[in-house]
Amino acid sequence: MRLGTRGSALARAQARAVAEALPGDVSIVEVRTGGDAGSPVGDKSRWVDGLERALLAEEIDLAVHSAKDVPAELADGLELLAVPPREDPRDALIGCASIASLAPRARVGTTSLRRRAALLAVRPDLEVVDLRGNVDTRLRKLADGEADALVLALAGLRRLGREDEASGILDPDAMLPAAGQGALALEGRADDGEAYAAAAEVSDLDATVCVVAERALTAALDATCHTPVAALGTVDGDALTLRAFASLPDGSEWVRDELTGAAADPEAVGRAVAERLRSMGVDALLARV
Repeated sequence: MRLGTRGSALARAQARAVAEALPGDVSIVEVRTGGDAGSPVGDKSRWVDGLERALLAEEIDLAVHSAKDVPAELADGLELLAVPPREDPRDALIGCASIASLAPRARVGTTSLRRRAALLAVRPDLEVVDLRGNVDTRLRKLADGEADALVLALAGLRRLGREDEASGILDPDAMLPAAGQGALALEGRADDGEAYAAAAEVSDLDATVCVVAERALTAALDATCHTPVAALGTVDGDALTLRAFASLPDGSEWVRDELTGAAADPEAVGRAVAERLRSMGVDALLARV
């Protein structure tokens, strides 16, 4: 089984974990995507395009993605086959223990509009600075004084063995994660029975239910990586609870909702939360982003 992945340190770490869990012999194939090649900032497809081309050309059998990077629409002939067990989806704060304890007008580094909005919603005095690069690069920029603190995904820090860098873990009530954050997604050809069978060996039902609901919500709202929208599902027995948040990038206006429904139909729960947000005016809000 040939498992395709991007070549970043985090992507390789994620691929190794999946390869160890897959049955049989697995080889890891690094594939360059548009995002790796430095394509201008666009939609999420730039992080998966090269992997999807490799799947369609049958150069790889499965592709492993960070679930939050997978666009709502996949290339024709491809499907998401599995979501392995999810890592902690929360965000981590580096350089300070909590948002409340940040100094007045502190500079907080992030490239995420979602994180910017959540920070400014509770601390409008903060200066949110655009700090790009991989995890190591951002940590180095923090050490060099380009920011006073950083917000990064806790899952990424853990997978890289850098969890000790986290000064505090942000409660979802303060900063709801991105849809799919902390989860991986395995993509393959729709007609490849062998890939389906292999992916099934590593699939986690609760993680899949949550990711499906979160993706259904963001798809219904036509949300992209340029939209300050957050979503987090949790499963308790037969019940699925989905929380959602949408905001202007400056945090001055936002809407939030939560709904519990049937875990057996996560897409319906995601669409229902999207409709409830629409009744609160989310379409007009996001049109101003």
